[in-house]
Parts: sequence; structure tokens; C-alpha cells
Amino acid sequence: MPEREIYLLSPRSLSPETIAVAFAKTSRSPESFRAIAAELSDEKSAQFHEKWVVGYGHASVAEHAVLHIAFENISRLAIESIESNRLASYTEKSTRYQKWELADFMVPSELDGHPLCGEYVDTVRFLFKTYADSLGPVRNLILDRFPRRENEKDDAWDRRIRSRYVDVCRFILPAASLANVGMTANARVLENMIRKMLSHELLEVRQIGERVREVALGETPTLVKYAEAVPYLVETIQDFGKREPMIGNWESGDWCTLVAYDKDGEKKVLAAALYRFGEMDYADAFAYVKSLRKAERTKVAETLLGRLGKYDIPLRELEYSTYTFDLLMDQGAYAEFKRHRMMTQTPQKLTTRLGYAVPRLMVEAGFGSQYEAAMDAAAKTYERLYEFNPAVAQYVVPNGFNRRVLAQFNLREAYAFCQLRAASNAHFSIRRIAQRVHEELVRVHPLLTKYMKLPEETWQRVAEDFFTKV
Repeated sequence: MPEREIYLLSPRSLSPETIAVAFAKTSRSPESFRAIAAELSDEKSAQFHEKWVVGYGHASVAEHAVLHIAFENISRLAIESIESNRLASYTEKSTRYQKWELADFMVPSELDGHPLCGEYVDTVRFLFKTYADSLGPVRNLILDRFPRRENEKDDAWDRRIRSRYVDVCRFILPAASLANVGMTANARVLENMIRKMLSHELLEVRQIGERVREVALGETPTLVKYAEAVPYLVETIQDFGKREPMIGNWESGDWCTLVAYDKDGEKKVLAAALYRFGEMDYADAFAYVKSLRKAERTKVAETLLGRLGKYDIPLRELEYSTYTFDLLMDQGAYAEFKRHRMMTQTPQKLTTRLGYAVPRLMVEAGFGSQYEAAMDAAAKTYERLYEFNPAVAQYVVPNGFNRRVLAQFNLREAYAFCQLRAASNAHFSIRRIAQRVHEELVRVHPLLTKYMKLPEETWQRVAEDFFTKV
């Protein structure tokens, strides 16, 4: 019997394109991966990709070519377009643990030579100055409430309490704030990402897309060289942008609405679990679950989920129950919400028309009036920029303003989101969202959601403790 072997094809010795070919050839070659790779050159790899990936459309081969790309000093607004790609990994500069300097913002090229450029720069500078001025008062308040431990050094003390005050002050930072993000993705994802970025309505995003294409061509010259703007995307975005926006009254609606869910979702999950471990067809499994009494279904649910530990991931059968939420959350919360890429998310553009949140600590630190003045200034400039270009107007919107997002996800992802984002160390903005989503899920599907492990906290308590207005 052949001996088992498990080893790396290292990118330190082989190019990403060569690795992709080595893996692809195993489908028709009996040779080992080492032997296949030894016969390849960059030229032969390129020829293979031209024929099979480009010529015949076997794009899955490109998934074996993995690249790590560093983005530095790009706007938080542009980062959203990068991180909208589901099948990639990201690490981003955190607004919870790092502080921004006064000049850490960008001026969109669309405003070059435009009469509104001066007003834009003045407003963003005002926001950054207000942010910088808020750090001291809020920090002093936190220091009083979380005194230094015995023999604790200044640096250690600051690290321990930093997120508690930086968390609050971040509400002032606008989408123009510059940040860094690291991305790991395969060439297939990267090609699609480049196409979307080259088709984007913002010039900054298109410029980033061009640069990503240049960088990727150095490592995967064949796999991304045909990435171009997509007329379908460009024209669709343009046509919808020409429509008169439909604006509702945000004050009259609920900020968390479960707009759709599968009323038989729990039964479908239990039926799928029985199907997995049985030999019946799905129709019979579902009919069996429907025939069970409540106590009997509870017992099946206990078998499925009762053993879950704190860090365990539920079986995939939970994915057969789905939920759609219409949510209103501050932009800071959305920056964390968007990381849950197993969801289908449809965010609206950033706006100042949906009101803004006021963190309680900002008011208790005596900085409430300055905070509101900054938000009001941003809202005024936003309206003037909106008349020129609604997409560009987003840059001036601070994290504290509310944003709408439609999200659809399954029960398995609900477990991941609610348990992670309701945790005591999560930011209070996203904790409020997670607790409210959990409450809605428990309301409609109590049998399977009771196994979620959340802290003893309610969204009402979060709102009361951490906000004077949401």
C-alpha cells in the first residue's frame, strides 16, 4: 500500500500560477504533486492557464493560486468595496484600538478644482479636530471609573482601558478616514474583485482596482490579465443612480424588522438532520418531524444541539432555516456587521438623513455639544455634496450616523453572529444589534435558538447604558 504523504507546495519556491497548475493536473495525471511541479515552468504554467482557464473557462483552477495583498492609506469607504468579496480573508486597522491623526483622511479626486472642495476639507478637518479633542475628556472619565491596579504601569493601564474611550470617540470619524487592510484571496476571487472595482462609481475605488491588477499581474500574470470593467455593472449602477431616490420616514419604522423567515424552518432543520444520519428520502423525514409531538421534537433538537460547547460550530443542517432582517444601525456597527460575509447583505449608501447615535460617555464627559456640532456640520456639508454627487457625499459621513442594511442569513450563521457580537468584549453598538436579532429569532424559532450562548444582557439595557440617543 502506498505510504501516506502530506506536504506543502511552498510559494517560496513555486509561483502561485505554478502551484495552481500542479493541483489542476492531478485530475488526469497519476504523478505526485512534487513530480508534476518539477516538470513545470512559469512559461508552461502560463500556457496551461491560457488554454484551460481562459480558453475553456475552467476558472476553479485559479482558486489554487493565492495572493496576499496589503492596502495602505485608503479610505474606510473604499475598504467596503474590497471587503464585499465573500471568499477572502481580511484584517483591518481597528477604530477600537488605534487612534487617528489629524491628517489621516483623503480628499476624493472628484472634488479636484470643484467649488465644494474647500468646504469638504474644512468639514473633515473639523471632524478630525473634534475627534482629537474628545479623546482627552472621555479618557479621563474612563480613568476615573477604571483606576490603575496596584503596580500597573502607565502603558499597561492605557492598553487595558483604551478601547473603552476610543470606542466612544470613533463615532466622530468620517468615511474619509484612512486605514490599512490586509487581504488574502485566490486568483479567481481577485479577478472578480478587480472587475467590480474597475466598474465602481467612485474614482478612488477604480484607481485601487487598477493598482491591484498591476500587483496581481506580477504574481499571476495569466489569471488576472483579462480583468476589465464590466459594462453590465457600470450601466446598471448608472441607471439606478439616475432614479429619484425613494426616501422613507426613518422615525416611524422599527430599527430591526424580521421581514421574512421560513415558518417551517425548525422542522426543516430537524428533518435534514434525520436525513443526514438515516436512509429515508427528505419528504419522509419532513413528514416524520411534522408528525412528532412537541416534546418529541424537543428531544430531537436536544440531540442536535444540546452538546454544543462555547466554541463549537453547529452542524450545517442549521443552514436550511433562513431569515431576512431590515436593520438600521450606526455606521460603526455596520463596519463590524459587514465582516459576517456568510450573510447576504444589501447596504444602502451612507447618509446623514437617518439620524445619528449619541454615546452616553460623550455626554457624561461634557463633550455632548461639541459632538452634536460636528455631526450637524457633517450633515450640512453632506447635503451640499449630495447635490453634486451622492456617492462622493458619503466620504463626509461620520461613524455615528445610521445606515440601513438588508441582511439574509441562515440559522447556523445566526449562531455565529449572535454569540460573537453579543459577547461582553464586543463593541456596544453591535451588541445592541446582536441582542435584538437574537430576540427576534427566539420569538419565531424558540426550539433551536435556546441553545445559543449569550450573556445575560438585553438590547434595551445596552441602549440605556451606552447611548442617550440611537
